[in-house]
Amino acid sequence: MRLTRPTPNRQRPALLRLLTSLLLFVAPALAGAQVAPQQDSEPVIRFVRNPDRAPDFKLTALDGKPLTVAALQGKVVFLNFWATWCGPCRAEIPDLIALQDRYKGRLQIIGLNVDDEEADIQKYVEEMGINYPVAMTSNDVRIQFGGIPALPTSFVLDTEGRVVQKHVGLWNPEVYETEIRALLGMPIMAKVETFEDKGEVFLAHADRATELPGVDLSKLTPEQKKLVLHRFNADACTCGCKFTLAQCRIWDSACAVSKAATEKIIAEVSAQPKTPLTPAAPNAPAVPPAPSLTPSTPNALPSAPQPVAKPSSPAQPASPSPAKTPATPVPPQPGKEK
Repeated sequence: MRLTRPTPNRQRPALLRLLTSLLLFVAPALAGAQVAPQQDSEPVIRFVRNPDRAPDFKLTALDGKPLTVAALQGKVVFLNFWATWCGPCRAEIPDLIALQDRYKGRLQIIGLNVDDEEADIQKYVEEMGINYPVAMTSNDVRIQFGGIPALPTSFVLDTEGRVVQKHVGLWNPEVYETEIRALLGMPIMAKVETFEDKGEVFLAHADRATELPGVDLSKLTPEQKKLVLHRFNADACTCGCKFTLAQCRIWDSACAVSKAATEKIIAEVSAQPKTPLTPAAPNAPAVPPAPSLTPSTPNALPSAPQPVAKPSSPAQPASPSPAKTPATPVPPQPGKEK
């Protein structure tokens, strides 16, 4: 058996000095490696650039008091469309109660209930201890905010009553709180970015979109893409949603009717022949140009004739970041939604 001689005590200080020196060189590198991922994973919240004002409504809360958006100027408003039969809706209510309590006087959460009996809602509100106004939601209000195809759906309004964000499904409550604090001018540990609403918040802005869910425009020329998008925003979807094709693709990307219609338009536009330029005949004698009083633009080519788009049906006014729970589909309303 081999015996290992113990290190004399007089050698230990030298070893400690050596380890200390190594740490002085290694520690900064380790610290940098730890900080870099934090910088890359900095939380980000996004608000609409040049947001629209929220559609106003006049509802009566369960306690009999009137509810309007106009009366809430100066506060951050969180409009929460929900139902008692919606699991994700029930799951986030304790967090909304906590937020209302924490930012009392500066935040106003409003619960807009969908498709429940008033007596059932009143009982649920009392059982849960909901501390913010709850009202039954009319179909007109749902249409004003884009139809609300899934629950929960929440709209965040700034202190001027403008819609700056929309959330569909169950989100981390920290996202809501960070947005609320940012709109109140309070410190946050996140980066704020802005984006143009292209139908994600209000469907009326679907005409700004250059890409649509489930629609492949990659094989089109710029001119063909422009023409196709014009058709998408001019032609109405026949699925019963009363939206344009572009709006329907954003509102319900699983709609087979709007998907088939957009694919048909793409095929029609792709099949249109391009007008060839007629080459000049060889050895043709030059013909002097006729005198003109108006100077002409050199090398100007006549534009190709554009197909006439079908008239559109009026669009209904309407409707990031961490993972979320899928939303619960809302049962269709006859004549209003799918």
